[in-house]
Amino acid sequence: ANLLHNSALIAYAFEHTRSGIGVFWLPSYHDMGLIGGVLQPLYMGRPNILMSPMSFLQRPYRWLSAITRYSGMARGGITSGGPNFAYDLCVEKITPEQRETLDLSKWAVAFNGAEPVRAETLDRFVEAFEPCGFRPEAFYPCFGLAEATLIVSGGYAKQVPVVRNFEAAMLAGGQVADGQPDDEGVRALVGCGSTLPDQQIVIADPRRMTRSAGDEVGEIWVRGPSVAQGYWCQPEATEATFGAFLTDSGEGPFLRTGDLGFTKDGELFVTGRLKDLIIIHGLNHYPQDIELTVQQSHPRLRADSGAVFTVRADGRQQLVVVHEIERRKQGNLAPVFSAA
Repeated sequence: ANLLHNSALIAYAFEHTRSGIGVFWLPSYHDMGLIGGVLQPLYMGRPNILMSPMSFLQRPYRWLSAITRYSGMARGGITSGGPNFAYDLCVEKITPEQRETLDLSKWAVAFNGAEPVRAETLDRFVEAFEPCGFRPEAFYPCFGLAEATLIVSGGYAKQVPVVRNFEAAMLAGGQVADGQPDDEGVRALVGCGSTLPDQQIVIADPRRMTRSAGDEVGEIWVRGPSVAQGYWCQPEATEATFGAFLTDSGEGPFLRTGDLGFTKDGELFVTGRLKDLIIIHGLNHYPQDIELTVQQSHPRLRADSGAVFTVRADGRQQLVVVHEIERRKQGNLAPVFSAA
């Protein structure tokens, strides 16, 4: 029942038709690859092209080349996508000469999910591949997780993604305040659409287990026919994750996603992971923001190849940064450490 309901939600949200096709490199053991890449075409009765994840990772050009190659089959458009890093990888690795061979005009739904969706990634991809026929409105940011089968929220397939600016310091403190694009300390967030039919999304205070106010960041809770019954043979973990109730209203049970976010004008914005939140000197920091700042600090640092975490030393929390450098570039690393 979960699979059938979520397959119907995906078809509704992506506005799928039988005349379209899919092109997927996502691994079939991942919920996005299994539900979206294998079960959705079976549910719709439409073709889907599957390729090895390693084929994409070794040469990202192969992904967009496959979309080009099978465009002739897609009278109703092509659905294809992946996590945010996949779009960054295409911008970095596909050469101008290779771009000249691409036709992305039939790419109707370029979904982006499973990790934070970054506004700068969308902008860079459009700048690089709009000459190949890619349309900005094809981008489809969405939110989901395996415990809810796959998709939870999404917008309209032919609508440009919603990008709003908020004050970063306020977000770190759990408050939502609008910001202007040119102001310092502003964080651009990409909306992940709205609640889909039969589903309910609630923003809750993870400690008090109450519904958060409209201007507060909280944990994203979900309930609906797509939410699974629990973890296999793990009753305690099932109760903790799938059995949440709002103490102020008694509503429930809800699935606790572990993701932090808020809704604004009906749009869901995801700010980070509850368990990943880094607290230093009493201030909250999202690790994804620190990782992005580090990788942008020096050209020798590889994109999407770092991690930050904390360790306890001398009774204090210390921040640790681990990041790969470009292997082909040798020389003194002092400028890299100074920049980061």
